[in-house]
Amino acid sequence: MNEPNERKRRHFSDDQKAAIVRRYLGDKVPVSDLADEYQIQPSLIYLWVKQVLDQAERAFRQPHGQRGRAACDPKDQKIAAIEARVARQEAKLVQKNEVIAELIEENVRGKKVGEL
Repeated sequence: MNEPNERKRRHFSDDQKAAIVRRYLGDKVPVSDLADEYQIQPSLIYLWVKQVLDQAERAFRQPHGQRGRAACDPKDQKIAAIEARVARQEAKLVQKNEVIAELIEENVRGKKVGEL
């Protein structure tokens, strides 16, 4: 039984997801604009951002045996630790925002059903 609001599930490649996240984080394109452009829910973009931020530490890891200035300078180590902590906190904030958005959406739907 097909309902009129039923949509086919689309799949985005890793490159497409990365490009959307880069536009959001780097170019400061609003999530609502990206969601409209790609016809997806804003919460999906927030999920992708969270996935990127959860992996932020990997970008700063150096292969064994390669030690650069960043690995030796205590100030750079402290900055990297703070950046990692900020990335984790931002990921938590994104997740909380998603939950709040979903709750608000459910609340609005419930009110609309109650009005009918």
